[in-house]
Amino acid sequence: MNFTRWSARLPGTQRRAAARTDHELTPDRLGEGAVPAARAEQLTDDAPPVPAVDELPVREVLDRVPALVALVHGPDHRLAYVNDAYVTAFGPRSPGAPASEALPEFHETGLLPLLDQVLRSGKPRTIKSRKAPDGRCYTFTCTPVSEGDGGVLVFATDVTDHAEAAERLRASERRQRETAVTLQRSLLPQVLEEPDDLRIAATYQPGGTEAAVGGDWYDVITLGGGRTALVIGDVMGRGVRAAAVMGQLRTAVRAYARLDLPPHEVLQLLDGLATEIDANQIATCVYAIHDPNEGKLVYASAGHLPILVRDESGAVLRADEPTGPPLGTGGWIHTSGSIPLGPGATAVLYTDGLVERRDEDLDEGIASLERALSGATGTPQVVCDRLVRSAGVTADHDDDVAVLVLQHPSRTGPDSDLFRNAALELLGGVEAAPRARAFASGVLTSWRFPAELHDLGVLAASELVANSLQHGTPPMRLRLRRTDRRLIIEVTDGDDHLPRRRKAEPGDESGRGIAIVATIASNWGSRRTPGGGKAVWCEFVLPKG
Repeated sequence: MNFTRWSARLPGTQRRAAARTDHELTPDRLGEGAVPAARAEQLTDDAPPVPAVDELPVREVLDRVPALVALVHGPDHRLAYVNDAYVTAFGPRSPGAPASEALPEFHETGLLPLLDQVLRSGKPRTIKSRKAPDGRCYTFTCTPVSEGDGGVLVFATDVTDHAEAAERLRASERRQRETAVTLQRSLLPQVLEEPDDLRIAATYQPGGTEAAVGGDWYDVITLGGGRTALVIGDVMGRGVRAAAVMGQLRTAVRAYARLDLPPHEVLQLLDGLATEIDANQIATCVYAIHDPNEGKLVYASAGHLPILVRDESGAVLRADEPTGPPLGTGGWIHTSGSIPLGPGATAVLYTDGLVERRDEDLDEGIASLERALSGATGTPQVVCDRLVRSAGVTADHDDDVAVLVLQHPSRTGPDSDLFRNAALELLGGVEAAPRARAFASGVLTSWRFPAELHDLGVLAASELVANSLQHGTPPMRLRLRRTDRRLIIEVTDGDDHLPRRRKAEPGDESGRGIAIVATIASNWGSRRTPGGGKAVWCEFVLPKG
């Protein structure tokens, strides 16, 4: 390759050279408007000539360039030239040898295939921030040269500082994401509570490495008396802030759940709290309560996706209504709804990461989940995993995913003997108390409880009935229920006033009933019932075996 035939053609160079020729100063042009004498004397001094860019040989220009320059020619890319900066970076190179031999760094940086592409297409190509054997990072630009049998001019710019800054930024983002994921996982329940009547599994998967962690959460809360609260929610936004808000909401849900309020009242309290936490942060949430005596889920939704329930036959129901705006918007009165959840049914609560896709309508995603649920059988964990796989959720998914699956098992055979119910309507006046004691004694005897547990159960039933007869109003009912883990005794009446435990003075004739129940039972509580009135309950843990 003949470098003397090449010159650097910069824009405007030829025009400026022509202008200098046309406007050279001559004696006959000095006069009006001429340069002052002092300036003219300076122009006539013998100064060293400065060559025009057009007059510089290409080789001299390239040798002075601080960037790395190499020239190869021919189909096998034989080395024709490397500049001084290239020699400084990689050492001297022998011209004439193929690039695969003379320039091993081309192979390590992936330039050899690029040279073929440039030679074939006649168009320049660039690869950014490749690490070279000298430990530096370069951006390589390959430009075709048409002279002779064709060649490629390789221009490498050192971008090590930029690459290191970008890597530091990526490392910082990774640390922030790891912090958010760690915070998120620490705020989620480490072990799910296990209700007597439900089998539950849950999964949480953060978004891919390119997505900041969100504020998805779920929880299972045993309320006592055989009832269970289930909650799932999603805080809008991403990062540590969303995870922190999620943690505050989850803690608040657990506190409000202990009040044993209806679902819509829990959401009302959460709505006000969300506004106080951050007026600019909103969240969706669905809160549901399962009572095995009713065979349904009672729920309230704050802008969240509908609960899906698969019954024993495989039909899938969608709980669309009622629903309200997300938490944090304020001014909305939430209402509760219900959906059947009988023996053999499976319910799914989930966040939008499971069903929402950029190229598809949200309803289509929910419909796909319904189809997947209709054919999903097995344990709750198996169902959970199948739903996640059917939705195409992978480690690189662009959004967080939380799924909560619960099943109400259909028990038959010997297992069914461990789950029994008995109820008595309390009619009449004071004579209802002895009837209740006789009923409780007979039921507990038929359930073959040990004598000590039998006596404690009869005493608790007697005290709860006596308290209801004295302070409550009809209708009244005594219900006994056993599971494989506990005995539950519950009395309902039509009065809204909730009893409280208090210390009775020695001279008081009443006020000891609830104190006695709280002392002998493993747990006790009370709540208002949806149709008006209240329920007071206590439970005893069954001895193992």
